[in-house]
Amino acid sequence: MADERNEKKSEGQELAEKLLNTRKNGFLKVDDAKIAEADAFCEGYKAFLRVAKTERESVDYAVAAAEKAGFVPFDRTKKYAPGDKVYANNRGKSICLAVIGEEGTKEGVRIAAAHIDNPRLDLKPIPLYESSEMAYLKTHYYGGIKKYQWMAIPLSMHGVVVKANGESVKVRVGEEPGEPQFTITDILPHLGRDQLSKPLGQAFTGEDLNILVGSRPVRFDDVKDAYKLNIMKILNEKYGIVEADLVSAEIEFVPAFPPVDIGFDRSLIGAYGHDDRVCAYPALMAVLAAGTPKHTVVTVLADKEETGSSGNTGLHSSFMEYFIADLAALDGMEVRHVLSKSLCLSADVTAAYDPNFAHAYELQNSTFVNGGLGVSKYTGSGGKGGTSDASAEYVGLVRRIFDDAGVLWQIGELGKVDQGGGGTVAQFIANLDVDTVDIGVPVLSMHAPFEVVSKLDVFMACEGIKAFFKA
Repeated sequence: MADERNEKKSEGQELAEKLLNTRKNGFLKVDDAKIAEADAFCEGYKAFLRVAKTERESVDYAVAAAEKAGFVPFDRTKKYAPGDKVYANNRGKSICLAVIGEEGTKEGVRIAAAHIDNPRLDLKPIPLYESSEMAYLKTHYYGGIKKYQWMAIPLSMHGVVVKANGESVKVRVGEEPGEPQFTITDILPHLGRDQLSKPLGQAFTGEDLNILVGSRPVRFDDVKDAYKLNIMKILNEKYGIVEADLVSAEIEFVPAFPPVDIGFDRSLIGAYGHDDRVCAYPALMAVLAAGTPKHTVVTVLADKEETGSSGNTGLHSSFMEYFIADLAALDGMEVRHVLSKSLCLSADVTAAYDPNFAHAYELQNSTFVNGGLGVSKYTGSGGKGGTSDASAEYVGLVRRIFDDAGVLWQIGELGKVDQGGGGTVAQFIANLDVDTVDIGVPVLSMHAPFEVVSKLDVFMACEGIKAFFKA
């Protein structure tokens, strides 16, 4: 009896439990079976990360996975029945996948939108040069990076080269055992006094990010640019390209790190490209598992988010709207009427609270590793500039969906109000008169070449999108 009295909650404790928000680590909210399920799900996610380091590779993966699950290319001239699965590949760099619902598009569609481009180094149009008996490639960085993080790490080469005759050649070097890798050199600390005296943001410039690709010349004494020529000789022998073909190429250099478990407890994943493949993969898996939903569901994997979503493969363009318009036409609906009834989860990462940099966060309104799926009512910067601010009604609906499905979730902001900020694709979808809110996985070291996420949070992202598609 004494033990029972000790365990009984006081009136004050019961009132606090009823009325106050209390944060509890997500690991303590689930059982071991759920942790095992999350760990197993993340093995598939790590496999995805190994093969899909660029937007093109991500679309290739999505198409193969979709077709294996019974999806077919969308044909707007055909009629589709509930449960039918279709996809539209947009130029090999973004994709829409849909499962036709029992009610079609009449009451709107359910959209999960993520992006599949990442911060990286793109080649300049005329990249190859030699200097002091070494060969280099000039780059133009893509997205928001800290330039110093890209020095002195192994890099791999991915992309496509379109030759003068129109033939397209895929390039992928540095990912398989035995393949060469590449790097950007840094000055040794013994001679780095000038560099160390500069502010961090000025110590490295975009023009410093030149990739070392060779140091041996061709064996001809009468040839100019013998080191550069040797590199082109190797590329010509392997891919049949000449230097002029690099003008019509999209070549990206990314970290060569494979995804790995982090921590003695293996609770975390370290990898390049979590932002935003850590949301893209759950969104893809959710649509593949959608069955026959009540409302038509759509997963969008978009390009160009890291540079503002512009261009015909980014969500500032109309490719998603056109796809939904074609779905609407099958039901005799105007796309504006469908969009105005539609709901969207803009699936993008948020910042995980990092105690090493606590000054940048407001503790009460941060999201935490192992806290579950993160919800952001708004993003942007300063006075909510450049954001979509979800309505109270829509946030209320989303939280009910997650709670009813047992999804672990948390809500927070990117950091302190005037510390910085960032944006997502939410504003572009909301501009179509779609109720939209940001959800995503909290990330440590966001935009670094090696980012860290929680396995439990990745799994909950997929569980949250699945629940949203079923609602």
